[in-house]
Amino acid sequence: MLKSVAVYKGVEATAPLVAWFWEVLEVFSPVERSLFLRFVWGRTRLPRNIADFRGRDFVLQVLDKYQPPNQFLPESYTCFFLLKMPRYSSKEVLLEKLRYAINFCKSIDTDDYARITRSEEEFEVDTVPSTSQNAL
Repeated sequence: MLKSVAVYKGVEATAPLVAWFWEVLEVFSPVERSLFLRFVWGRTRLPRNIADFRGRDFVLQVLDKYQPPNQFLPESYTCFFLLKMPRYSSKEVLLEKLRYAINFCKSIDTDDYARITRSEEEFEVDTVPSTSQNAL
């Protein structure tokens, strides 16, 4: 359903990066999908039908300002249902960066409402120390 309300800025809907993005969301577990929604929208689930979006589109914006792109995390603006993303070089990099962001970027989720206690077997993200909030 999310794909049907998506609009794209800075990238064509047919670009490989867009295909990778949707493929990554498909491989996410239900918990990760909920965390993704919390990251980009501040909510943990989608509305029941398209009409309940009330004209609100999900915006995927790709920016070339991130250089080198593979060293940056995606950014979200929950007020605008917007995900800003670098032009990653591969689906694997996109998966790694998006998974890291949804699990560890918690500024909008200060009460940890969407964080679900998971056993270490379920959680497979390798943590990499970063020198800044956006760069890895």
